[in-house]
Amino acid sequence: MSFMEKNSSNKPFKILIVDDSAFNRRTLTKMLESYSDIKVVGTAINGKDALKEVKRLKPDLITLDIEMPEMDGFTFLRILMKTDPLPVIVLSSRDGDRDVFKAMELGAVDFIPKPTKRISNQLFDIKSTLYKKISTISQLKIKDPETIYSKELKKTIKPDEKKLIVLKEQREKVIAIGASTGGPPAIHWILSQINRPIDTAIVISQHMPHGFTKAFAERINKDCCIRVKEAEHGETVSPEKVLITPGGYHMTFRKKQEEVIVHLVKGTQKDKYIPSIDMMFTSASSIWGKDLTCIVLTGMGSDGAKGSVKIKENGGHVIAESKETALISSMPDAAISSGSVEQVMPIYEIGSFIANKGK
Repeated sequence: MSFMEKNSSNKPFKILIVDDSAFNRRTLTKMLESYSDIKVVGTAINGKDALKEVKRLKPDLITLDIEMPEMDGFTFLRILMKTDPLPVIVLSSRDGDRDVFKAMELGAVDFIPKPTKRISNQLFDIKSTLYKKISTISQLKIKDPETIYSKELKKTIKPDEKKLIVLKEQREKVIAIGASTGGPPAIHWILSQINRPIDTAIVISQHMPHGFTKAFAERINKDCCIRVKEAEHGETVSPEKVLITPGGYHMTFRKKQEEVIVHLVKGTQKDKYIPSIDMMFTSASSIWGKDLTCIVLTGMGSDGAKGSVKIKENGGHVIAESKETALISSMPDAAISSGSVEQVMPIYEIGSFIANKGK
C-alpha cells in the first residue's frame, strides 16, 4: 500500500535528506522522488543546517548520515528529539555499526547500511529497502527516548500486582525475546537492568541485517551484568549468557545429551523476516515447554504471533510489550490478537521482571 492509499489527504510524504556528501544528497533525492507519493522537500549538509530546515520545511521524516562537519548526527538527534521529534532513518556505512546503535538510543527509528563507504552509484541498491522502511514508519508519532522510561510515564500505568506476583514466582529455564523496529534500544535497556546473575537463560531474535548483530551484542555487553554475545552454531544455551541471533540467520535449538545447543539456519530470500522470531519461539517451545517464557517487543508486522501460539499450547508463558512504550505496536498487537498473550507490560516492568529472575 502506498502513502497515497494510506493518507486520505493525498499529500506526498515529505522527506528531508541530511548528508554532507553532495553526491549522496543528489542520489537519494533522485531515487526517492521516483516514487509519486514522496517529495524531498529539502536537503542539509550537517546537523546545524538540518535543525533550521526542520523548522522551515516541517518534514514528515528525515534520512540521516552520522558523520558530518560542524554538528554531527548524534548532536542533531539529541536536539531534534527534544524540540521536534520526527522519525529518523540512519544511513550508515558498514564500519559504522556501533554508531548506528548509539543513534537509535538517541531516537533514530531504524537504519540501512550503505552498500559501500565510498561515494558510488551502488547507493541505488538500497532504493527499495529505503522506500519500504519509509512506508513502514510513515505514521509514527515519535517520542524523546528519555520519556519512555520516565517516572512520569510510570505513574500513569498501574501494574496488575496479582499478575506480577505470579510472574515473579515462576522459575523459567529460558526467556526468549523477539523484536523488530525500535527493538535495539528496548533490548539494550531491558538487559541493562540485570545487575546480578540470574538462573534463567535468555535468547533473542532482533530483525537486523547481517554484520551488525555482533556489534549490537558487544555494545549491550558493556552495560549488562551477565555476558551478552552473538550466538554461535553448536554452543550451549545456559543462564550465564544472553545469546543474540546473528543477522542473516534463524536461531533454533537441538538437544545434545543433557544440554541444549544452538542450531543456526541460514536465511533465504523467501523468508519474510530474518532472523525469524516465529522460528525461534517454535523451536524453543518444543524444547522447554512450560519452562519457557517469550516476550514480544516493539516491531512492525506479525512475526512472533504464530510462535507465541505454539508456546501457549506447550504450557509456556507469553508477554507482550504495551502500547505505552512500544515504538511500533504491530508485533505485540498481533501476538495479543492470537489469544496467546497472558500479560501486557510496559518495558520497565519487563525489565524488572527479567532482572528479578535471580539466584
